Amino acid sequence: MEHVKKFFSYHKSLLQLVHSEHFSRLEQPQKLAALLELCGDLLKTNRVSTWAFSDSGACLSRELYYQPHLGLSPQPTTLWRRDHELYFNALEEAEILFTHHALHDVRTQSLRESYLGASSSMAATLDAPIYDGPRLYGVLCIESDEHRRWHLADIACVTAFADTISLINSHHAWLNSRKQLDYVTYHDDFTGLQNQRALEHRMQRLLASAPEQEFAILWFDIDRLNTINNGLGAATGDIVINEIASRLRDMPLPGKDMVARVVGDEFAMLCCWPEHLSPEVAVATIMAKLNVPIKVGEQQLAVTTSAGVALYPNDGLEISTLLRASESAMHYAKTCGRAQAQFYNQEISRSAKARVVLEQQLLNALENHGLSVFYQPILSVPHQTIASCEALVRWYHPTLGFLTPGDFLPLAYEVGLIAQLDLWVLERVCQDIQAARANKLSMPPVAVNLAADTIMDALLIDKVQHLLTRYSIKGHELEFEMIEDVIKGDSLALRHTLEQLVSMGINLSIDDFGTGYSSLLRLKSLPFTKLKIDRSFIQSLPDNQDDCAITLSVLGLAKGLGLAVVAEGVENSQQQDWLHQHDCHYVQGYKYHRPLAPYDFFMLLSAPAAKS
Repeated sequence: MEHVKKFFSYHKSLLQLVHSEHFSRLEQPQKLAALLELCGDLLKTNRVSTWAFSDSGACLSRELYYQPHLGLSPQPTTLWRRDHELYFNALEEAEILFTHHALHDVRTQSLRESYLGASSSMAATLDAPIYDGPRLYGVLCIESDEHRRWHLADIACVTAFADTISLINSHHAWLNSRKQLDYVTYHDDFTGLQNQRALEHRMQRLLASAPEQEFAILWFDIDRLNTINNGLGAATGDIVINEIASRLRDMPLPGKDMVARVVGDEFAMLCCWPEHLSPEVAVATIMAKLNVPIKVGEQQLAVTTSAGVALYPNDGLEISTLLRASESAMHYAKTCGRAQAQFYNQEISRSAKARVVLEQQLLNALENHGLSVFYQPILSVPHQTIASCEALVRWYHPTLGFLTPGDFLPLAYEVGLIAQLDLWVLERVCQDIQAARANKLSMPPVAVNLAADTIMDALLIDKVQHLLTRYSIKGHELEFEMIEDVIKGDSLALRHTLEQLVSMGINLSIDDFGTGYSSLLRLKSLPFTKLKIDRSFIQSLPDNQDDCAITLSVLGLAKGLGLAVVAEGVENSQQQDWLHQHDCHYVQGYKYHRPLAPYDFFMLLSAPAAKS
């Protein structure tokens, strides 16, 4: 009866501990320490410790060690199966292992040298198994310096403590597994940011807990990341993505709630701005901090982002509506010139819907010969004979009629069709050169515009060579134009590509010169033979002094570098005379010819004036 009362006393003390509010707030190590202390105090024993088997079961390592007069102390010790075979077997075979004379018990006497030597006064032991689910995890070990018989109450007490430790360990393992699963579910491994699922869950909680709380969703996209990947390599692109992620994460901003990587190079930010901070000011601050050059190695990359902003509740009450609105506003920002933010409105909504339709129609036109190539002559100064021509793509839309490049090229850039479009134009040009030759016409060199994505295509040289061979075209019959932005990076891959094109006989020119930021050193080191002055500088000649000064500086620069100059957008005699007076080599514009369909261009070539 006395042992029963003792057991109930032990059990009551254990329950009081594990159900106390203080115990519930402890972390796992502190909970285990509290259990060892209570167990040692209740049983009035000399030492209490927990041990864990290695994964292979070859050894036992002590994890926690408690002595009533010294408290917890870190005393790591390892027991090896090869040295204590009988002890290990007994632990694995018996539910409970208890000894009255540990130094003489066949199961524990091997411990005398390697373990009990440090505490040779130990006389009795009581070991209870600790489990991790169905697996034997380790043991709870009770050591006494006095020979004592372990009563049923003692054994039941130690078993209860061991089972409690097993439950705590299992719960801790479950919590860790859930945390790992939550991390995988709600985080992006590449950047360490949370992902779109986490963003949506956060928005759900915000709407549920404070539906009256206004907030904003900002959707970011890195501009022209494909160009960086193609020109400088995917590793550089990865650096850019991580740098933008870090800037968004670390950016101090009142009301910033969370940042998530949505997909690829797109990110989202949830903000609950204070009343004194206007959305416009907040967004302007974010963009100013975000759109600064990124240093990669020794290079400074002018990386920018475009952003769209949707406000709750103005732009929607549903999470999907707000996310879609912010993404639509981001795409609109790209069509407006990139490197900026746009707030969502109904016009953007209509534009987004129309854009989706137009995107599909453009793809269909590209695949089903719905596009055509026109040619605009480029004339020599002063004789005004045709020196070359520029190939300009046109799209005859079934409802909108003829669309010029300005109407659909931005869309082609954005949806990743520009390289496919460029190569389609190039092949059509090769076909027309072949057709002109078949009609005994001498086609002048044709300038074809190539976008950055096209230039950076690793297979570009092979594709160009294939077309030249297929249509029996000589390299000097073609000229490739590219805007200044293409040569910003001036990578080794870009240089190699340009040099290979030149080795094929193809001439290279810079289009829209004066609108970008080409350095003179870069221009001098790359194999270009011609500059085209952007039409925006030609339109106000000769009345606008600033445009005159810019055009004169370009002409002087070209002369110093040995480059020919084309003035595009010439529309009247005053512009023509001024350009002639200042030794511009070539002119192009509506004053001379509008872009012509192939048949009309062939007719022009067959006229006597074209041959003179």
